[in-house]
Amino acid sequence: MKSTNRTVSKSKQIALVAHDHRKTDLLRWVEENKDALSHHQLFATGTTGTILSRETGLSITSLMSGPMGGDQQLGAMICEKKIDVLVFFWDPLSSVPHDPDVKALLRIAAVWNIPVAINRATARYLITSPMMSEEVQVDIPDYEAYLAERL
Repeated sequence: MKSTNRTVSKSKQIALVAHDHRKTDLLRWVEENKDALSHHQLFATGTTGTILSRETGLSITSLMSGPMGGDQQLGAMICEKKIDVLVFFWDPLSSVPHDPDVKALLRIAAVWNIPVAINRATARYLITSPMMSEEVQVDIPDYEAYLAERL
């Protein structure tokens, strides 16, 4: 597929997601990076967003719970260019009933070329990157060209 690019503004739209056994890790990371995160627009799946907002005081838009469709909501937002960064602390040692949704979310993040952090170390690298506070150009699929070729 051909690619084009889009401009991601200085203020990023960040999605925060964590499986049950990783919510404490994500909460700790958010608390450690509260000041940096406060400069961005935050979204989260239902339970995670409620916990993070309550514990940190940050303004977080909560979507549906992951198993109830929140992962798919985030995937749609990525396709609509409404999410710039995904911080997803998933639990590789536990199976979840909505695993197909999780895989779909990660696949869409890869398709649309957004940065994804799956653990504290990667999240730390992302949040401290100078690019998090700069306007950046990102290559994305050229969906218009794709449609033009197919129709």
